[in-house]
Amino acid sequence: MKRLNRFVALVDLEGERVEAHIATSGRLAELLVPDAAVLLERSQSTRRKTAYSLRVVRYGQTWVSIDAQLPNKLIKQLLQAQALPPFAQCDFVRSEPVYRGGRFDFLLTEAGQAVYVEVKSVTLVEEKLGLFPDAPTERGRRHLLHLAGLRQEGCRCAVIFIIQRHDADYFAPNGRTDPPFAQALRQAAAAGVELYAYRCQVDKKGLTLAQRVPVLI
Repeated sequence: MKRLNRFVALVDLEGERVEAHIATSGRLAELLVPDAAVLLERSQSTRRKTAYSLRVVRYGQTWVSIDAQLPNKLIKQLLQAQALPPFAQCDFVRSEPVYRGGRFDFLLTEAGQAVYVEVKSVTLVEEKLGLFPDAPTERGRRHLLHLAGLRQEGCRCAVIFIIQRHDADYFAPNGRTDPPFAQALRQAAAAGVELYAYRCQVDKKGLTLAQRVPVLI
């Protein structure tokens, strides 16, 4: 396997080289290596330039989902079903609400009050510690500062980090790669923004939410 650019990889599929779409902008430097085993999904769209999407990468004995859109889809389903414990009393309103110059992943209501939720996809794990981001993200930092501001106005706000693999026992911001993001996360937590992290089970069928893990800031 070879990463051709930010969103395309060249993969050996049963002796044939095919191009596969990478559904994330993360670096994935430790995952997308030449001999990595991967799971591909054939695209049903005739408009796509690539016939396949790269969904899962094997890292050692661990399958890692790299589709950055899957965590949002998973959390949306759980929020709509009121099946995620911290938000079981909340009603789902809509996706991608825009408020005060910021766009967030989800808007809920709880007892008539707005609840803003942001979801982050985590693929990097080092020594049982899930880390985000794996590349600097100014957009992610702005999200945190917007949430901190809304919390100070009285809104309930939360960030959910979805670790798309099962081998993490903790989560922490990746201050080595993105110090401003790590600082913004600490500011958000100090302002009262709720932080949650969950590891997942990954297999050929997809992504399943598993256990909640502690957030270390």
